[in-house]
Amino acid sequence: MSLVLNGTTGITNLPSINSGQIGGRRNIVINGEMQVSQRVGTTATATGNNTYIIDRYITFASGGAAYTVQQVTDTPAGFKNAAKVTITTADSSIAAGDYYIMQYRMEGTDIGHLNCGTSDAETVTLSFWVKSSLTGNFGGAMRNSAADRNYPYLYNIAQANTWEKKSITLTLDTTGTWLATTGQGLVFMWDFGSGTDFQGTADQWQAGNFHSAASQVKLTATNSATWFVTGVQLEVGSTATDFEYRSFNEELALCQRYYEKSYDYDVAVGAATYVGIHVAGGDVARTAGTSYISGNNIVFTVRKRDNPTIVGYDQAGNAGKAQRWQLGSHNTNDQNATIQNAATRGFFFYSSGTSNSTGVQMHFTATAEL
Repeated sequence: MSLVLNGTTGITNLPSINSGQIGGRRNIVINGEMQVSQRVGTTATATGNNTYIIDRYITFASGGAAYTVQQVTDTPAGFKNAAKVTITTADSSIAAGDYYIMQYRMEGTDIGHLNCGTSDAETVTLSFWVKSSLTGNFGGAMRNSAADRNYPYLYNIAQANTWEKKSITLTLDTTGTWLATTGQGLVFMWDFGSGTDFQGTADQWQAGNFHSAASQVKLTATNSATWFVTGVQLEVGSTATDFEYRSFNEELALCQRYYEKSYDYDVAVGAATYVGIHVAGGDVARTAGTSYISGNNIVFTVRKRDNPTIVGYDQAGNAGKAQRWQLGSHNTNDQNATIQNAATRGFFFYSSGTSNSTGVQMHFTATAEL
């Protein structure tokens, strides 16, 4: 196909590389290379229900099995990081209602152009690099926020402990309710061994809440089994194009719309440190030199998706607390901390007491996940 330069409209007749858009950002997924892990860094962390470890990826576990998730540098060529799942307690008799999954949740404002729930719903391709100590058909699913419209899928791992690229192409649902707001818009997931209550029919949209299709490999049935993923990409079109890389700083800023901490990136939440702590100098109010209220406004690095949940930490790492400080005297941890006016742009915190104080200081986390 030839390119035509039109003096009025510019270049026309430009072919698409994937039956989708030809310019701008292709990958709708944030942190697809697993670069950002603000909460725990590279520490292997046990999962539970509603547990974020690597930014934007949430894990769930309900049943007799247990697993950890960890950010690692074992990757296919060209990638920096991957997520590693390790089964630490196996369960070979998974009950019908058990589930073990890792989800990625998309904000509705990021999927409006996909036209979900309409006759104009787009064809999209989900692709990712994966490897496991086990082989066979593994599963996952895509769904809406209400978890009542669902598309289970299977993908095959042919060789153990070898990176392989997988892709799933589908036309998005033409029915159901799909949010295009700042709420949860579209969810996709990988399943590690859910029970029959969460198994649907592969490769078709259907009513229900499913995590996979039947006859999938159950990773959770094998102790010490491993599963890795990176290079996650969702794009318009029927072709899995090369992964679209973004810098670490860009990915971090995108992740901070949903989660931010005052600690340095490589410092764990709750660590005993002054680095990054927010200081409120002087008193907002004082009564006859015997009581004080000290506080400060905090402005977030990135505006949040919604009004966030704020947790304060004193210098020693005590949650829900602040540190009182006084010139020429020692600092005192484990002081009360009150959060007010939490909004998408920031919040106000203060501490009060009956002792003299020059001011208070506090670390924080701000969570506005989907």
